[in-house]
Amino acid sequence: MAETLEMTDYLRPEVASGLGNLELVAKLVVEGFITGLHKSPYHGFSVEFAEHRPYLPGDAIRNIDWKLYARTDRYYIKQYEEETNLKAHLVLDCSKSMNFSSDPKKIVTKYQYAIMLSAALAYLLTRQQDAVGLALFDESLRTFMPARLKSSYLREVLKTLQNAKPSNETRTQIALRRVAERLTRRGLIVVMSDFLDEPEEVISSLKLFRHAGHEVIAFHILDPMERSLEIHASDATIVDVETGETLRTQPYQMQAQYQKAVQEHINTLRTSLLAENIDYLLLDTTTPYDHALAEYLHKRQRMH
Repeated sequence: MAETLEMTDYLRPEVASGLGNLELVAKLVVEGFITGLHKSPYHGFSVEFAEHRPYLPGDAIRNIDWKLYARTDRYYIKQYEEETNLKAHLVLDCSKSMNFSSDPKKIVTKYQYAIMLSAALAYLLTRQQDAVGLALFDESLRTFMPARLKSSYLREVLKTLQNAKPSNETRTQIALRRVAERLTRRGLIVVMSDFLDEPEEVISSLKLFRHAGHEVIAFHILDPMERSLEIHASDATIVDVETGETLRTQPYQMQAQYQKAVQEHINTLRTSLLAENIDYLLLDTTTPYDHALAEYLHKRQRMH
C-alpha cells in the first residue's frame, strides 16, 4: 500500500525531490511549512503572515479582512502589490562541487537541495508580495535576473533553476562581486552554497553586500559525508569533482583530522559572518526545509 503523505512531509528533501515539477515542489513545500507552523517550535509566525499585516491607526477600514477577524478576533489588513518594499535576490552556487551526493539513491545532491529551497523561497516571497530575483554563479556570474514581482516572472525563475546544470570550478569572490555590481537598490540577499572556497574569500564576498546596505542570509549546504568522512572501506579514492584530482587513502586514518578541519572551516564562517550581522545557517541535504524557511521569516520580520 502506498504511503499516505501529510502536507508537512513535503518539507523532507527526499520526498520533495520525487515530485519532479519544480513549481509543484515550491507550492507543496511552502504549504507544508505553513501547515507545520501550527505545531512547530517556530513561535511568533502565523499563517496570515504571508498575506496580511496588523491593522494600524489610519488604515482604511474597508481593507480589513473581516473573515480573518471572525477567526482570530484581531484586525488584519490585506496586503496589496503596491505595499511591497523588499527586493530579494536568491544567489545560488552552480559549481561542480554542488553536484555531489554521497548516496544518490537516498540523498539529493547539494544542487538539487539548493534549487528546491530556492524555488520554495521564490514562491514564498512572491506570495508575500515581495519582488524576487535570481543569480547563478560558479567561477563567474552565469545568470542574473533582476528582482520583479509577477507570477509569470516567478515561473521564469523556476524554469531557470530547473534548467541550470552545475559546471566549472568555484570562484566565489569574483562571481559575487559581479552580483553586487548589478544591484541598484538595497534589499535581501540569500546566498546558497557549499562554500568550498577559502574562508577569507567567502567572508569578504558576503561583506560586499552588507557594506552596500543589503541584508544577507548565508545558507551553507553540505552533504552529510562532507562533514563526517564516514566511508566504510579500508581503502578509498577521493576525487575532487571540480579539478578531477584524486587521492588514494585509508579513510579511518584521516577521519579525525578531516572532521576537525571541516569544523574549523564552519566555525570560521559562522563566527566571522555573524560578526558582520550576516545570518548564517548550516544545512545538510537531509535537513527539512522548514529550518531554512523559518530563518528567512525571522530575517524578514526583523527588517520591519
